[in-house]
Amino acid sequence: MTRSFMDLALEEARAAQAAGEVPIGCVVVANGRVVASAGNRTIADRDPTAHAEILAIRDAARALGSERLTDCDLYVTLEPCAMCAGAISFARIRRLYYGAGDPKGGAVDNGVRFFASPTCHHAPEVYGAVGEEAAAMLLKDFFKARR
Repeated sequence: MTRSFMDLALEEARAAQAAGEVPIGCVVVANGRVVASAGNRTIADRDPTAHAEILAIRDAARALGSERLTDCDLYVTLEPCAMCAGAISFARIRRLYYGAGDPKGGAVDNGVRFFASPTCHHAPEVYGAVGEEAAAMLLKDFFKARR
């Protein structure tokens, strides 16, 4: 069975959870291959910007030698927040695939709807609810265990 790119993002999310982080994972894909992957590291790095998307975008830019990731697709297990949506836009990511929607903190199809803003310089193609059930269950179980 072939694993999807979202399956790989879910693996990153599970690794983040095992490290005590909120289980969110991300992969950046160029030409059909993963060029960067990351899970949340806000606690480990003591950095509120160490979201999976930010870390993966940074690694992809280094790996590809460019701050413009125009031929890249990003897979993330949770709808990006405003900060991550901004980074996706600035990086010129071609397509965004996300798992679970985030009514409280999401900024793509919820909240500020960053890519629909007239001040947004670049909006990727967006595909939500990719692997939604697995991504939502991972987060639900994580927060249930914390209560």
